[in-house]
Amino acid sequence: MNFAGKKILLTGAAGGLGYGSALEFVRHGARLIALDIKPAQGEQLQRDAKKIGSGSLIYVNQDLAEVDGLRKTVAELVKKEGVIDVLINNAAIYPAKTFEEFSLEEYRRVQMVNVEAGIVCAQMLVPPMKQQRYGRIVNITSITVYGGWANLYPYVASKASLIGLARVWAREFGPYDITVNCIACGAFPTDAEKIHPDPEGYTRFVLEHQCLKRRGTTQDVAHTMMYLASDYSSFLTGQTLNLDGGWVMR
Repeated sequence: MNFAGKKILLTGAAGGLGYGSALEFVRHGARLIALDIKPAQGEQLQRDAKKIGSGSLIYVNQDLAEVDGLRKTVAELVKKEGVIDVLINNAAIYPAKTFEEFSLEEYRRVQMVNVEAGIVCAQMLVPPMKQQRYGRIVNITSITVYGGWANLYPYVASKASLIGLARVWAREFGPYDITVNCIACGAFPTDAEKIHPDPEGYTRFVLEHQCLKRRGTTQDVAHTMMYLASDYSSFLTGQTLNLDGGWVMR
């Protein structure tokens, strides 16, 4: 795929599934704007991107929970970069404990980072997309929305919200040739797995549930992001692709 001339805003780009995905877009010619709150990793991401030499990448340090600051940052990016063609809402936090232990404030912070940040980014980027009658929005969600995961209620609720948003956005933005889709990721080996007390047992659990008996990779995620961000998916909108090795089938 060729993303030369395309500008992409990827939240949560400096860690987890975002880091490798950001580099894949750069490798295929994109101008990648990496939004995160990890300065050291962000600077390393910029250095790694320069080694690729096809597209380009800039790292922007921004706390996604600071709504006013985020709105200002994205507005400045649009002023500087022009129309951003693709928005990928990837950033997420995932505290884990029982339902009773979560305060309402903790729940709200998860929604701010995982959902409301994506809403703010869309509010800033969609009007220019409408003017050019082209755009791609990809929400990164999770197969946890299908049930079976305890102790993650704020995270699961946030990921379900992203699916709902994708559907209503797809309906509303479709007349402007803006597509909106989701990737429901399965269990990928990232720092998120550190919440599990038995890593080896968790890996066995994952492989038992998947049809494919290997762990997913960042490249698997990147390639799916690229498909939904490209013109190859121009007639696909309002959908959720389960990227999980055949764990969930619906």
